[in-house]
Amino acid sequence: MWRQRKFDLIVVGGGPAGTTAARYAAKAGINVLLLEKDRDIGVPVRCGEAASDEGLRIFVEPDPRWIKSVITKLRLISPNGQTIDVDLKQKGYILDRRIFDYDLAQYAAVEGAQIVCKAYVDGLLFDGDKVSGVKGEYLGEPFEVKSKLVIGADGVESRVGRWAGLNTVVKMKDMESAIQKTISGIEVNEHRFDFYMSREWAPGGYLWIFPKGPNAANIGLAVSGKYSRFRSAQRYLDDFLQKTFPDGSVVSSTVGGVPCDKTLKKFVSDGLMLAGDAAHMVNPVTGGGIVPGMRGGMLAGETAAEAIKEGDTSEKYLNRYAKKWHKVGGRNHERFYSIKETVSKLTDDELNSIADAVGKIPPNDRTIAKVFRNAIYKKPSLIVDVMKVFAGV
Repeated sequence: MWRQRKFDLIVVGGGPAGTTAARYAAKAGINVLLLEKDRDIGVPVRCGEAASDEGLRIFVEPDPRWIKSVITKLRLISPNGQTIDVDLKQKGYILDRRIFDYDLAQYAAVEGAQIVCKAYVDGLLFDGDKVSGVKGEYLGEPFEVKSKLVIGADGVESRVGRWAGLNTVVKMKDMESAIQKTISGIEVNEHRFDFYMSREWAPGGYLWIFPKGPNAANIGLAVSGKYSRFRSAQRYLDDFLQKTFPDGSVVSSTVGGVPCDKTLKKFVSDGLMLAGDAAHMVNPVTGGGIVPGMRGGMLAGETAAEAIKEGDTSEKYLNRYAKKWHKVGGRNHERFYSIKETVSKLTDDELNSIADAVGKIPPNDRTIAKVFRNAIYKKPSLIVDVMKVFAGV
């Protein structure tokens, strides 16, 4: 029984970051326990469900069962209603997260990780100042489980990080208030992302339409924290839906905070690592966290196995994980953050001017990089950052 065992690694959280960490750690030969507080892996769905084909292939071969729509283009809608269409050089997907997350957990289990749902972690165990396990409640009964190492993949509200003394606070301006509703009985282009950029609909953020086939879509928006106190994200979304899809049926909805922030300055300590949203590994421009979270999970899982085999789970050793992250993704996150800071301050008049400029580019020559180069025309120093993060896009 898992409650009577001691594990090499305990992973808290069964999202893509957590299951990927468990998979790679178990694959490397250490014994792993993953604890998920909800009843099932993949429920509830808490994101737009978008991911790139290229990003997913770092970890898995995309399975047609996961895919609700294949995305080959995007449309940007300016405040005055002008549309800018851009063909994507690399396709993306709208996923069925229930199936996708479940399969990621299966991959971890096949490698040898033990997965337990309905296990609510409410604290850490310590040996001196070093994390040495977790405690919580399972089916109404308290438990304590010892481990050599813990990975917190418990989301943006990461209590695991706070319990370990890490500063996980997000500044109000960098915490976007997000809401999404899945709408059916409507007509959408099933191969196109739509993004509305306007302070009327989503001040400091954007509104999205992510198709799930030709007659349904995830429609949501994210509002910068400094604006959400004046009007709720739900009111913005309800007004948009009433105007744009008045006859659509709401089949599900989700709300939450999205940390459009830089990665945490410190996300390891003695016996502990954070991964995914818990470490703020979310793309600050798009708010997308699936692929960055899986990358963080993979690196954390691999580092965990190395640390266990070396017999060293100190903060100094685990900083190898932080260095790996900054090498493969962290630097781009900082560049994306700088771009986000500039774009989020644009007025509707400036957004309309940018749309006019991009609209003059021949459709076949339009790229995401060119869109963003126009968006940061007031800060030419950021052009190098744009070119680096969108190289090849």
